[in-house]
Amino acid sequence: MGERYQMPRYAIRTDDLTNADVLALLDTHLAEMHRWSPECKVHAMPAERLRADDITFYSAWDGERLAAVGALKELGDGRAEIKSMRASPGYRGKGAARAILDFLIAEAQARKMRWLGLETGNTLEFEPAHALYARNGFTPCPPFGDYVSDDFSICMERYL
Repeated sequence: MGERYQMPRYAIRTDDLTNADVLALLDTHLAEMHRWSPECKVHAMPAERLRADDITFYSAWDGERLAAVGALKELGDGRAEIKSMRASPGYRGKGAARAILDFLIAEAQARKMRWLGLETGNTLEFEPAHALYARNGFTPCPPFGDYVSDDFSICMERYL
């Protein structure tokens, strides 16, 4: 019998975006988005915008180590958007992104949301994200809000 990998449990909590590790991960996220996409296609938000009233930001922790972050942006009419979902580099492939995504879906359901959408890049660097979202019931959809789907951007949705 082979050894089974047991996914760690992460403590996920509402975050006020003041922790240095959280801010550093968001800076890394923004820098990569700017490296991988044209300026007009970078929809990642800086910490100041993620503190707005229409967004709830969460962080996932493995003890004292930051594992992942993600946010829900309320769009109204039972709809929300996933924003700034990102695993810390040392936690890629260790279930951190899946944990925060599962949490965001459960939180949207608890808030009686009926639809979740997201926008992500549409280049090779984003294929792991596409696979994670597809495994969790998200499918490509027409652009929503101010988004435009093209060679650099794709929208996905999941009905709850």
